Amino acid sequence: DKLLAFGFHVEAIDGHDFDAIDAAMNTARGVKGQPCAIVMHTTKGKDISFMENDVDWHGKGPNDEQYAAAVAEIKAAMEQLK
Repeated sequence: DKLLAFGFHVEAIDGHDFDAIDAAMNTARGVKGQPCAIVMHTTKGKDISFMENDVDWHGKGPNDEQYAAAVAEIKAAMEQLK
């Protein structure tokens, strides 16, 4: 609402949806005469079992063991998409 009040064209999207990101970027490129803002609603640590929605992960990175576990979960999820 504040961005709208300042005259921005605002797109609010699911920040995990690549198609929505692409569409919002294309829309923003076509807007003339006013600034644009893309507000992406996201979930911290999305799809990593021990990180998702855990505020303790905000602003810090995983150690080597946690990193390996996260990468393994991402790779398993990618295999399911094939």
